[in-house]
Amino acid sequence: MSSFIRIGQYVNLYHIVDNNRRSIYRYQNAFVGRVDDGYDYLGFIYQGAARNRTGDNLEASLILASNAISTSLSNNLLTTKHYANVITKQFNDDDTVMRELSEEYWTVASMSYDAENVELILSSSIDAVGAQAPNKTLTRERVGNLPVTANLFVR
Repeated sequence: MSSFIRIGQYVNLYHIVDNNRRSIYRYQNAFVGRVDDGYDYLGFIYQGAARNRTGDNLEASLILASNAISTSLSNNLLTTKHYANVITKQFNDDDTVMRELSEEYWTVASMSYDAENVELILSSSIDAVGAQAPNKTLTRERVGNLPVTANLFVR
């Protein structure tokens, strides 16, 4: 048994058209040069959720090598208001999935780049400063049983 813990991320980048989710890009960084479960390989680093500098929101980032393709892709995702679903998985030594560690949903918020990296900033959908939330209604079908006598906290 290996002393290393093998993890990888699977990123589904999508946008909403007529209230339907349209997956455009599906990438994984776990298996070099191969397609896994419909996710193409892309060499990226995922830095998970952290509070932003002002402390009013959560951010994550996808870091890609700086080239014309990654810069164009990042700019396209930003200007067309894409969303990201990131799943982190832990693997056994035989490349089978041991367990799913986390699943996170983000909006593509901004990007920055330099000579070496393109950083795609992902942000939480909830805006703590403007007290804005996505236009959705909490229903039993979406979130399960709802309390009727207590306060609700959106996480």
